[in-house]
Amino acid sequence: FDWREPGCSMCLAMNDDRLKPHERCASTSNRNFEGRQGFKGRTHLVSPAMAAAAAIAGHFVDIRDWK
Repeated sequence: FDWREPGCSMCLAMNDDRLKPHERCASTSNRNFEGRQGFKGRTHLVSPAMAAAAAIAGHFVDIRDWK
């Protein structure tokens, strides 16, 4: 699990800040298409609450299970 700074480099994979093949990303971006954040990377569009829960847990979680 990697913490990233807010900004646009990862959202566009416009420099070395991109997903490696088969890495997954929780993103609060408003758009997604194959390869957007890195070749063969997987971007999951999530709500701010889901992004916060994934950051706390260190992996994707179902926030409906959180009380």
